[in-house]
Amino acid sequence: QVQLVESGGGLVQPGGSLRLSCAASGTFFNIYTMGWYRQAPGKVRESVALITIAGVTSYEDSVKGRFSISRDNAKNTIYLEMNSLVPEDTAVYYCNCNAKSHIYAPVRDYWGQGTQVTVSS
Repeated sequence: QVQLVESGGGLVQPGGSLRLSCAASGTFFNIYTMGWYRQAPGKVRESVALITIAGVTSYEDSVKGRFSISRDNAKNTIYLEMNSLVPEDTAVYYCNCNAKSHIYAPVRDYWGQGTQVTVSS
């Protein structure tokens, strides 16, 4: 099983920056794609940024040029650097990964508990 623990959320003014972290722990064979999703009140959860085990990244259009995802495979940790934040970025941010609990197990999704990001003056 994989446990994901996020940190780094909080309240920030428009134009400000925040850095989220997500550390994976537990017993597993391998972790593949990791990423960040967010869910604003009354809206569906959406993908924000993804990073493969090889370091290939992809971003949701509204965050391109402002957010940057990175990964430390040795620490099983990903980061989300968020700059030029706007009120529309306000949401609960969830860490996600695809992983196998053991070599013969299927790949499945794991989720963190979420961290609140609020952009407001």
